[in-house]
Amino acid sequence: MRIGGRAVGPEERPYIIAEVAQAHEGSLGNAMAFVDAAKIAGADAVKFQTHIADEESTPQEPWRVAFSRQDASRYDYWKRMEFTFDQWAILKDHCDARGITFLSSAFSLKACDWLERLGMPAWKIASGEIGNDELLGRILSTGKPVILSTGLAGPQQAIDAARRVEASGNPVALLHCTTRYPTPAEDVGLNMVSFFRDSLPGVPVGLSDHSGTPHPGVIATYLGASIIEVHLTLHKGLFGPDISSSLTPDELRVLVDGAAMSWTMRTKPVDKDQQLGGLGKERSIFGRSLFTTVAVPAGTVLTAEMMAFKKPGGGLAFGDRDTLIGRRTCRDLPIHHMLESGDVA
Repeated sequence: MRIGGRAVGPEERPYIIAEVAQAHEGSLGNAMAFVDAAKIAGADAVKFQTHIADEESTPQEPWRVAFSRQDASRYDYWKRMEFTFDQWAILKDHCDARGITFLSSAFSLKACDWLERLGMPAWKIASGEIGNDELLGRILSTGKPVILSTGLAGPQQAIDAARRVEASGNPVALLHCTTRYPTPAEDVGLNMVSFFRDSLPGVPVGLSDHSGTPHPGVIATYLGASIIEVHLTLHKGLFGPDISSSLTPDELRVLVDGAAMSWTMRTKPVDKDQQLGGLGKERSIFGRSLFTTVAVPAGTVLTAEMMAFKKPGGGLAFGDRDTLIGRRTCRDLPIHHMLESGDVA
């Protein structure tokens, strides 16, 4: 899979998506500030959600969390969050100028039309839309890569959706997700990363994390996750339903750096014997050898009291002591002499 020219897969550095969602609070200026923060923190992409209230919702839609006192209904919230097509174009241009990939989840056919016109390089299907055949069919018609989030899908439903995308000819990636905000450690379920990797050979698998910490993404990378998606907030005290599940820019940088290190450790397995072979100096510094504790004239029968096991290494091992005891020295040995097998007859 490739997203905006960037290869994505288990052999590549993890692809990090900073999810803004509605944290911009309907402000284009705020949205642009999030783009800048994601770029500075090292994310590969910044993702939004393209909600058009009249195309996807009704006043009867229930709140996920009734957090807002300024919006009478969730429909009103979506209305307040809306950007026009021209505003989305400005945001996309800002991402291009900053050198970060623009992504947005579509929640209606009209949103798909807008995002396709903007030339978005890949599609992200939100957890609640994985069973939306109308939306998925429209997205598959573009032939572009598809990232599926599985928070509201059972394992088999998620696998079937990924296979459907594959069968259509679209590159696909699957993200394990737990739809709890924030997600406690006992519900993160990183075992599903390995499960989906085993179930879908060749399909990049990742994690869409709502824990509000960088740790699951770093660990998931070591388990083979190719994509890590996390929510981003500019400050933990901001208003919005996803703030408790989000990372600050500093925490996002920790994730980016930690995931890169985790990937390097996973893809560079160590041959311990070979590694030790290259540690000659270190083994000498930290090792020990047999040394004389007194000056020993030539012809002296060595005793245990004449020897000690001290630093540095590189000489005879402690186990060689018994082969020296009771033997006569061939030459004068000064104090602190690193003993050798040729010192005795």
